[in-house]
Amino acid sequence: MDNLSQLVEAFIFASDTPISLDRLSTLLEQPKSQLRPVVEQLQQQYGVAERGFYLAEVAGGYQFRTVAELAPWLRKLRKDRAPRFSRAALETLAIIAYRQPATRAEIEYLRGVDSGGVMRTLLEKNLLRILGKKDVPGRPLIYGTSRQFLELFGLRDLTDLPTLKEFTALDPQLITADPLNPDSVEAL
Repeated sequence: MDNLSQLVEAFIFASDTPISLDRLSTLLEQPKSQLRPVVEQLQQQYGVAERGFYLAEVAGGYQFRTVAELAPWLRKLRKDRAPRFSRAALETLAIIAYRQPATRAEIEYLRGVDSGGVMRTLLEKNLLRILGKKDVPGRPLIYGTSRQFLELFGLRDLTDLPTLKEFTALDPQLITADPLNPDSVEAL
């Protein structure tokens, strides 16, 4: 294909969600090994030039994203506001992101309060997903984060989440003590 780079670029541009190499391979009837260098070359081209957008690898795929510095200007274009999360929602998301799979009881134990309403809202916003049922008496549902969570927070996968060392480098106040053992320190 003479225009493989253009086709890859067009598919990524036209897709509403991050598009994976597997999906590109199926659509273009080309092996992933041939498409990967094309995508990497596009990432390099968009990364070098001073543009209002770049090609990011998020949620297991590729997507064009606007640069963060332009967000205040771009909000004028959109009628809806940037998503806002309550402290409870952020705590719940963080616990699930770092401890998944997790049951509602485990989340409520760590937060110290009922989290049913917050979890229901996060499920409705497709930021959480039900992974199945835990093999214990009562068979409670187990939860994990969704692809939309990864996409919203600009993560390729869960390994992109900040580590405890990265948190402490930012602000020591971000670390909380374990309520059961005051001598220990642990992150969400």
